[in-house]
Amino acid sequence: MTDATWTALADPRRRAMLDVLRDRACAVSELVDELGYTQPTTSKHLRVLREAGLVRVRTHAQRRIYSVDLERMAELDAWLAPFRQLWNERLDALDRHLDRTGAAERGDDAESEGRGRR
Repeated sequence: MTDATWTALADPRRRAMLDVLRDRACAVSELVDELGYTQPTTSKHLRVLREAGLVRVRTHAQRRIYSVDLERMAELDAWLAPFRQLWNERLDALDRHLDRTGAAERGDDAESEGRGRR
């Protein structure tokens, strides 16, 4: 991922635009209506997203239609995958620890707790 990608994603207004564009392709005017930003602000943020490769634009009649660039999002997803795995492992370890701690506080161990439920 490039610095431009992270810079683009750092702004909450651009993330809001991506949220809308995730559901459907939109013209600038539709984003203005949906998000309540001014047209110049919306266009400025769309330019940043486009330059970062996060959105694509196509022309339809006199309108520019924006959509999420799925290839770039797949790259971003692939980059984030090891971090998701790391967090999943850490959360699983925390869950096991909390289960052991809770059982110890009750005077149980994991096996007797399982037997007591039968």
